[in-house]
Amino acid sequence: MIQTPYLLFLGDAPDQLAAKVAQGIRDWRPDNALGQFRLPGCGADVGLPDMTLEEAKAAGVKTLVIGVANRGGVISHGWKTVLIDALQMGFDLASGLHNLLRDEADLVAVAEANGRALHDVRVPEVEYPIANGKKRSGKRVLAVGTDCSVGKMYTALALDKSMRERGLKSTFRATGQTGILITGDGVPLDAVIADFMAGSVEYLTPDNDDDHWDIIEGQGSLFHVSFSGVTMALIHGGQPDALILSHEPTRATMRGLPDYTLPSLEALRDMALPLAHVANPDCKIIGISINTQHLGEDEAMAYLAQTEERMGLPTIDPFRQGASRLAEALEAM
Repeated sequence: MIQTPYLLFLGDAPDQLAAKVAQGIRDWRPDNALGQFRLPGCGADVGLPDMTLEEAKAAGVKTLVIGVANRGGVISHGWKTVLIDALQMGFDLASGLHNLLRDEADLVAVAEANGRALHDVRVPEVEYPIANGKKRSGKRVLAVGTDCSVGKMYTALALDKSMRERGLKSTFRATGQTGILITGDGVPLDAVIADFMAGSVEYLTPDNDDDHWDIIEGQGSLFHVSFSGVTMALIHGGQPDALILSHEPTRATMRGLPDYTLPSLEALRDMALPLAHVANPDCKIIGISINTQHLGEDEAMAYLAQTEERMGLPTIDPFRQGASRLAEALEAM
């Protein structure tokens, strides 16, 4: 069990998107996040008070959470002084990076000497089966994106909130480090051995009541050459009854791939739906989620309206507006 509250470590994140783990915790579990710790030159700010370790200790913080999702998921050498100081001051550490805390000998030694815990949430804790493709009871919805980090997790969390507010049966199913840190449970999908990824999603979304919806956290993008495998596993292992298309309209190139432009929503629709039909021939696209954080209010509303008219589907920004229209679409299925 990871002790709360948290101090969110942003380190030397070059931009806001690199601190998406911290931002997700800040937005969805604000009671757990008391402050942020930034190194000189950090290009991110999640809107929490900047705290030293001493100030965080006085405020009652229990765990320093690495809130950065850098390319490759590595623990930077430049972070080590802060991480070691935190352990020596009595904080636990939590991380969702591929580079595990438990594999860093210096951190392990200091943690053991001070009786502190190292929490690596990106470690599979179950021997997942190979997917069998059998139809399961209950219903499932998955957000798929034109790129990585376009708001698929926010869409799922906002939709789960709206479903519950409407009195509907719903469960958010975390598949990444941020979702797991927010909810305390899930499958770290991109750390599962490839042959078992789809099976882990089947495991995560088992048989359920016929009127229950699993809201599956999306990962990667079918169009992203680095991370398309996790998306495929979610589509086939999740057997979604409904898909939501996700897009960030101000991005010129794909995250981490400057030579690749983003596909259109039409291209995403035409690729994702046939792949979903492999595992569930009845799957439908029920709406579009647009991340308008970099647009002003008038510009955002105009873009949403234009996209809805063009695509013929309910189109919303779930963080700006809430996801009630997507919940209505699911309830009508």
